[in-house]
Amino acid sequence: MNKAITDGLVLMPPPFSAGLNLWSREDGVPGSGSYQGQPNAALVTNDQDFAGCLELQKTEATQKLRSFAQTPIQPGLYLRVTARVKAVSGNLPSVRIAAWAGDLGGQNVAALPQTGPAVTLTAYGQVVTVSAIISPASRTGVDLPWSLQSVYAHVGLDLTGANGGVVRIDDIVVEDVTNIFIRKLMDWVDVRDFGALGNGSTNDAAAFLAADAAAQGREILVPSGVFRLTSDVTINSRIRFEGTLSMPANRKLTLTRNFDLDTYGQAFGSELEGFRRALQALFYFTDYVTLDLSGRRVDIPEPIDVAALAGITSFSSRRVVRNGSLNAVAGPGWTTEDVTSVATYSASANTTLTGVANVANIKVGSLVIGTGVGREVYVTATNIGAGTVTISQPLYAAVGVRNYTFRRFKYLLDFSGFNLLSRFELEDIEFNCLGVGSGVLLPMAGNTQRFMSCSFNRPLDRGISSAGSGCQGMFVDMCQFLSNEQSVPAVDRTTIAMNVQANDTKLRNNRVVGGARGGGG
Repeated sequence: MNKAITDGLVLMPPPFSAGLNLWSREDGVPGSGSYQGQPNAALVTNDQDFAGCLELQKTEATQKLRSFAQTPIQPGLYLRVTARVKAVSGNLPSVRIAAWAGDLGGQNVAALPQTGPAVTLTAYGQVVTVSAIISPASRTGVDLPWSLQSVYAHVGLDLTGANGGVVRIDDIVVEDVTNIFIRKLMDWVDVRDFGALGNGSTNDAAAFLAADAAAQGREILVPSGVFRLTSDVTINSRIRFEGTLSMPANRKLTLTRNFDLDTYGQAFGSELEGFRRALQALFYFTDYVTLDLSGRRVDIPEPIDVAALAGITSFSSRRVVRNGSLNAVAGPGWTTEDVTSVATYSASANTTLTGVANVANIKVGSLVIGTGVGREVYVTATNIGAGTVTISQPLYAAVGVRNYTFRRFKYLLDFSGFNLLSRFELEDIEFNCLGVGSGVLLPMAGNTQRFMSCSFNRPLDRGISSAGSGCQGMFVDMCQFLSNEQSVPAVDRTTIAMNVQANDTKLRNNRVVGGARGGGG
């Protein structure tokens, strides 16, 4: 492929025969000196190898030759600059392709490489070809890997080595060799063509966004490597991952055309991290309502604190997670935490415990156990400075000072960090608790949560649990609760399928098997 014009872009510098005033002996920028009238430069019209060419004597330590014309540099474009040179007399110099990188403001991007590999001339009359490929892409085969900051080049060459030698130079050629790297028939763009390095440390976010802007209906390819993104990134094109991503925990990846577990799992190298990142994005991107787990199982080694993951404590737009299995994997993260403390209870403030020792160790969502405490009373808030604990229901015979145990169960999905969460739905999800952990802990407040066609298999302590009023108006439809205590005598069973603290919960067509109980606040 040899194009002087590609998609309307003029790539070729002018021939030497058009005038040496078009060629700079400096960097090619406006105002720099030209070779017009210079004693060491002349046009030769009848060279046996080149026909018309430039004859140039080397008089500077680095004898520069640059076109005043601006050759455009664009993302996804690969340009090969080629020069044919021969020595005719005097000292034998080295020759290399060189180009001055300019930005939008006409300034040199000095940090970029601007000279290619050098070739030493070893004989008179021998034609030697030197070339270099320029592109914003950093990939094998690119001699001058530039950046999106560079938008044009003054192309040419350098003569280095001893002074005094005379060489002849054929017209410099610039070719579009993009098809060597990315064939035009491909329906995808590669993030490397927009400056992504994939080295695990350099921030490639700008390259991903530039690739997305240029895709225009094509798919984005993320090749092998680890691509670091240090800011929130939203990709509006379809995307395919061969490499993986690395992002800080508080940064979000939103894939608007591939919002599913498969793609997120590929992006982060594991289905667990993919699930966490997709769940995080679900509370961030406004155009997607449903996260599809693609029918896959996600192994979860410790509880997922959904509010901490999302980075918010209040959310009221409808969101749905559907079609998959969450599988508890045994580990220390599932250990139930018990905190025993002395506290004072007064009937005049019947949902508050005062003078609570160790209040900093008591977690919101903990079950309260002690004399005078009814069934399913939970901690809804703590105040470390005041030494108080707020509870979900009044106590019935506990006035005075006594010991309490605050028992914190561990849940596959823990929403207790939300002060307010409404209209969250779980559909066709298997909570495979396996006697390791519990199912779902609802938010402290909110309404119309919905469980549809879900299965809670062997929850250790609770299937669905409400510590506050987040169960208000909850729907539980066509769900199944399978006890972890089928072999345990009924009087010794402690597992509860579901408890509520607020009003108007709707239960329809559910099945509870093997001794799991219901509970109310």
